[in-house]
Amino acid sequence: MPKSRNILFLQSSSEGYGSAKILLQVLRLVQQHGDHPLVILTNHGPLEEELNKLDVPYFVQNLGILRRKYLSVFGLLNRLQKLWAASRFLSRLHATHHFELVYSNTLAVVVGALWAKQNGIPHQWHVHEIVLGPSPLVRGLSWLMDYSGPNPIAVSQAVASHWQAHVKKAKLKVIHNGLPYDSFTQAKPKLKQELGLPENSQIVGMVGRINPGKGQFFFLEAAQKLAKSFPEAHFVLVGDPFASYEPLLDQLKDLIRELGLSDRVSYLGFREDIPEIMASLSVFVLPSILPDSFPTVILEAMASGTPVVATQSGGASEMIEEGVTGFLVPIGSVADLVHALEKLLANPSLGKEMGAAGQARVHQEFSLEAFQTKLSTQLWPQQKN
Repeated sequence: MPKSRNILFLQSSSEGYGSAKILLQVLRLVQQHGDHPLVILTNHGPLEEELNKLDVPYFVQNLGILRRKYLSVFGLLNRLQKLWAASRFLSRLHATHHFELVYSNTLAVVVGALWAKQNGIPHQWHVHEIVLGPSPLVRGLSWLMDYSGPNPIAVSQAVASHWQAHVKKAKLKVIHNGLPYDSFTQAKPKLKQELGLPENSQIVGMVGRINPGKGQFFFLEAAQKLAKSFPEAHFVLVGDPFASYEPLLDQLKDLIRELGLSDRVSYLGFREDIPEIMASLSVFVLPSILPDSFPTVILEAMASGTPVVATQSGGASEMIEEGVTGFLVPIGSVADLVHALEKLLANPSLGKEMGAAGQARVHQEFSLEAFQTKLSTQLWPQQKN
């Protein structure tokens, strides 16, 4: 029987969004294989409770996570200081736990790649991002992928194709995300009652962190136009801002008032009852205006039997079957977004048909079992799965 390993996992955030949900599935798989995970979180958050449920030990330590706000002279100096402190922290842990693999979940966690190489420990990168610029950042991350391991995992073909054009040695392996979907297929709707909406209302919603790339402002532009033609439509926004993006939330709330949508748009903030929210939606929208690698929230909407309208951004084009499970629209085109939503709001039976097709597709193409099998081959190549 193969010897069990101590594996160090480095996570870029502690909120319960996409990369954290995938991390939990990886941790479960590692435990099933008999290895021992230990997680480092860069801040406190909801993920801690989930780690406790799994009985996975963890520490909270600033890991010097890369964010756009640090792309300045003083910001980079700050990151170098945090990276040095994080590296020393990892060395102290290693003296006790003797890690045999370092697993960095997202490219924002660069300390793991550097520290693992310096200490002669194998490193696995799970790449969730498409970074377009600035060019020094893209070159630096590409160099790190070449430097730190031969086969980074990419969550979509869009991610793999982007980075493969920049790296010289690394060969990215595509492993599409997969989740347990039972809570979404079995959830009951609740938002109409919670928001005091009439039974004949149709709810159009998006779920995602508030940041410049997710498209919340784009969503509101479409909502303003649709509100005139569909008086029964109500719009919901779910998700809180990344740290330092709090001013965007204030701008979002101001725009809701300026557009006269205060009684037509509900901002719900961070929610843990996403299955029930998805079950309440007539249409799910993800109008990302920057490349979105492989948004797990689309998988959740499909598992809920909800039709999806998304922009042709990154991995969404690999998830949605155009005209069958939903619609794909050009990035930034309010007219195309409105047109796609009009089709679904005007014809609820079409939405139900697309939702059922999406539910079938997510189980066939993006199952948790397929994700686990491919990941097992990557992490335990000598074992039969």
